[in-house]
Amino acid sequence: MGVESSSDQTVTPEVVPFTNGLSPQSLLLLSLALVVGFLIVIALSRRKSKSRGTALLLVGPSDAGKTAILSTLAFTGTLPSHTSLQVNTSAMPLSPVGIIPVIDIPGHPRIRDQFQEHLVNARAVAFVVDASTISRNGSTVAEHLHHVLHAITSLPPSHLVPALLILANKCDLMKTASSSGSPTDVAISRVRTILERELEKRREAQSSGMGVEGLGAEGERSDMGGLDCSSPGGIFKFADWEGGQVDFAGTWVNVGELKDDEKEGVAIDGLASLRSWLEATFTMT
Repeated sequence: MGVESSSDQTVTPEVVPFTNGLSPQSLLLLSLALVVGFLIVIALSRRKSKSRGTALLLVGPSDAGKTAILSTLAFTGTLPSHTSLQVNTSAMPLSPVGIIPVIDIPGHPRIRDQFQEHLVNARAVAFVVDASTISRNGSTVAEHLHHVLHAITSLPPSHLVPALLILANKCDLMKTASSSGSPTDVAISRVRTILERELEKRREAQSSGMGVEGLGAEGERSDMGGLDCSSPGGIFKFADWEGGQVDFAGTWVNVGELKDDEKEGVAIDGLASLRSWLEATFTMT
């Protein structure tokens, strides 16, 4: 009769799950922590995968002063300019960022939509308006801005939306009463009020089914979006625009004769507010 040796027996160790000693409440908390951590990892990975542009894009109607602004930013001096019919590209020094590309898009209706080719490369978009004439051509300026707002809200999710600045340019030409505030403040207020009014007209036209082609240039698209707002009733207000934050600044450039303060030796930078906005925008992570 054979005798079975104990050395031939195989002993399988018992594996005890580490959760055995945890209470149901602890298991619930652990599960929630794992889910939250997983969601954070996904959010961070998506954020890192989004691309961000590096250029400043100058857009807006003809004769608003875009090319003069470009030359002042790039060459620290305003060069004589005329209405552009082609895209102008240059570079400007911006402390502490370094050198950034600046792209000036002509405002002529037939070629102004070329800005869409450069929008994916834009870190910032400045829509330049002649504040001294906005009262006469507000509907035309609003039509142009509508194209820009539509393009920004139509960017793919993989691309970060560029910062948007509406620049009330030529505010030094504003004639104001002493009680109305500074020319810059009056220019910004006027530009904001008129553009909000005209863009609201376009939003109402779309809502009623009339279409915006009846408010702008012949052949204008009727399916443009970009005017959605979170305000009650959806009334268009820049502060409530769902496409992102919209900033305003007042500027001017000196072309030709010196201002009185400059004749007295006082240096004036009419683009100081634009430079400050660019520094904040391009250093933002």
